[in-house]
Amino acid sequence: MKKILFVIDSLCSGGAEKGLVSLLSVFNYKEYEIDLLMFSPTGLYLPLIPKDVRVLEVPMFIKKQNEGIKYLVKNKHFKELFIRLGSSVSHRIPFYNKKMHGSQISWKWMRKGIEKLDKKYDVAIAFSQGMPTYFVSEKVDSDKKLSWINTDYKQAAYNKQFDQKYYQKINQVIAISEDNKVIFTNEIQGAIDKTQVIYDIISPELIHSMAVEDVGFNDNFDGVRILTIGRLVHVKGYDMAIEACHKLKKNGYKVKWYVIGEGLLKNKLEKMIKDLGLEDNFILLGTFHNPYVFIKQCDIYVQPSRFEGYGTAIAEARILQKPIIATNFTVVNNQLKNRENGLIVEMNSDAIYEGIKDVIDDDNLKKHICTNLGKENGGTEKEINKLYSIIEA
Repeated sequence: MKKILFVIDSLCSGGAEKGLVSLLSVFNYKEYEIDLLMFSPTGLYLPLIPKDVRVLEVPMFIKKQNEGIKYLVKNKHFKELFIRLGSSVSHRIPFYNKKMHGSQISWKWMRKGIEKLDKKYDVAIAFSQGMPTYFVSEKVDSDKKLSWINTDYKQAAYNKQFDQKYYQKINQVIAISEDNKVIFTNEIQGAIDKTQVIYDIISPELIHSMAVEDVGFNDNFDGVRILTIGRLVHVKGYDMAIEACHKLKKNGYKVKWYVIGEGLLKNKLEKMIKDLGLEDNFILLGTFHNPYVFIKQCDIYVQPSRFEGYGTAIAEARILQKPIIATNFTVVNNQLKNRENGLIVEMNSDAIYEGIKDVIDDDNLKKHICTNLGKENGGTEKEINKLYSIIEA
């Protein structure tokens, strides 16, 4: 039985995190022994880890770092304290912030203290760029090393000179879309011959079964429900969504726009919502293990992102046959054809408003989109066979 290690930062809400638990849910545990290492064993998707997966203890150095500076001082962990302070200061230096991604700054310091794993693996898989990839590259003993690319690598602003040496130690890179592959291989020298596409695992059967659970919206609203799913961060474009919602309200449309997600921008977004008088129209719901009931119950799904690695929530909304409006981020054409199975609009609040307005006002357009979505087969369960082929090669 082959021993496989997966490494990820955490299982907080996000596309990579959902992609991993979806992949693990269909793994063949009769053939493979699976270990999972999280740098922070927290997050929305923790309860979804299959019982056959063995969750490893966080490496001691990282565990100490997670405790904070007061803990390090109190317990006289001076080496760890020096690294923690050095990393903290570096994150605040404009030169570093302009030249390097935050995870690269962190790893530059933390690699000095993180111990290697004792166990030898047949295959070690970093299920994200950044810290998981650096860890697998340097700190894991395995016969084969894989790394997932689940973002627009160029837009995410990684320093490719820093990353080059780590990807040289990776045997196979997995991109979650064709566009992601092109972007990544254009940035990293020598990556073209060892990068292939494996789409995130999406199961229509599971989504449809979960979508009928007796939960969801409970506010008895009888207008148009709009839904967006994603972390509350700049790249998800919530500022544009809020402005578009304000235009809808101003022009007499009876709408409520709901958001499933948490993130660092929550306070800033709440202030923007309040300043525009949208407390009853733009609702931050938090996070849920099962977002599918909300997708099924909404009238329109909107993805106002500045960039996406793939757009898992769009794929899920397609399966539930909801009219979809998405901004023209790089990989949107992997899933949507404009005015056929969704609307692709320019990346600004006016265009998002106009797209929503078109779907609300034009019943024929809405029916056309939903009919086309009903003809699609959005399942990707067979993608796991590509991973098995890599593992067994």
